Amino acid sequence: MNYPKIILKKGKEISLIRKHHWVFSGAIAQMDSDLESGQLVAVYSSRNTFLGIGHFSHGSIMVRIISFEEEEIDLSFWKKRIQSAYELRKALELINNPETNVYRLIHGEGDLLPGLIVDFYNGTAVIQAHHVGMHAHIREIAEAIQEVYGKDIQGIYDKSSETLPKNLGISSNEWVWGQASTDLVKEYGAAYKIDWEKGQKTGFFIDQRENRKLLASYSKGKKVLNTFCYSGGFSVLALLEGANEVHSVDISPKAIELTEENISLNPQIQGSHESKVADVVKYIREIGDDYDLIVLDPPAFAKNIKARHNAVQAYKRLNAEALKKIKSGGILFTFSCSQVVDKILFANTITAAAMETGRKVKVLHHLSQPADHPINIYHPETEYLKGLVLYVE
Repeated sequence: MNYPKIILKKGKEISLIRKHHWVFSGAIAQMDSDLESGQLVAVYSSRNTFLGIGHFSHGSIMVRIISFEEEEIDLSFWKKRIQSAYELRKALELINNPETNVYRLIHGEGDLLPGLIVDFYNGTAVIQAHHVGMHAHIREIAEAIQEVYGKDIQGIYDKSSETLPKNLGISSNEWVWGQASTDLVKEYGAAYKIDWEKGQKTGFFIDQRENRKLLASYSKGKKVLNTFCYSGGFSVLALLEGANEVHSVDISPKAIELTEENISLNPQIQGSHESKVADVVKYIREIGDDYDLIVLDPPAFAKNIKARHNAVQAYKRLNAEALKKIKSGGILFTFSCSQVVDKILFANTITAAAMETGRKVKVLHHLSQPADHPINIYHPETEYLKGLVLYVE
């Protein structure tokens, strides 16, 4: 093991001893001046005690630790980490599950691999590297995935150009190995088409799987509004569970096209469905008061701490409108995926929206991400999705 050495200031090793994965620029006392973003480095305390190996980058977070042990970062390392992640999904009964064949295999720091996302779509693995250092290992990662999955993997697709810094000039959306045998998946028996090449994220919002299932349990005989619908995940499952009527709204024509296609892939649906291309923030001001169930699942209104105040105000306005309009006895599913808006701030924001409307509101469920998006207990930043289910009188 012969990686460039970074030495921390006195006392700054505490977070790494506690297994947090990030080293901030202000913690560094000494490093080579010619280090380049993406290089593997070894981090030491001021007393020259080894702390970890990680990827270096210029910026606020200067090192993302991928191992707290002195070891070579080679194919056996990647296979060991991916096998560990695979075993967790196996314990969750997601491997070779005939009813659900879409899940997250690697969830960044949640699986001890900062900057790496791998989603599994019925035989296809889609990789998104969020850091140039992680992207440099993509061939080894792909080889390790093949070794772990064997015949159960047909293709591995790299979709990292959207998540890597634009100034790096990496345009890497391509097949790393093999080819997809199908773009259709199942989630709790519902069929969906996945567009991992042009769709958002890796092609589907896998993190809402259990929340879609919960919403479906409330949907029978109901009129449902699914806003920011993307590919219609909530809409499909609500209809399959007996919703009388579902309206899906998104500002993207492509999203509405995907939603319509996914509805058609489930011919057993009995209820009626309408979709509309519209700006949800404006659209929700004009809706009627006859919806029994409303879903608010907006994109991240805040992607950094500076945007948090404006995001909180946007969440408040959006939820106040929904709470004003929803039918008495209605149920609101409301979410935030903004990492900088924690669950306490989100709950307080929704409380403020409820107070503004003057309606009686009860919390039925606190929601989060599913178990295949594990939260690293030592790295709380891995918890990002939060939601509430509200009963409105």
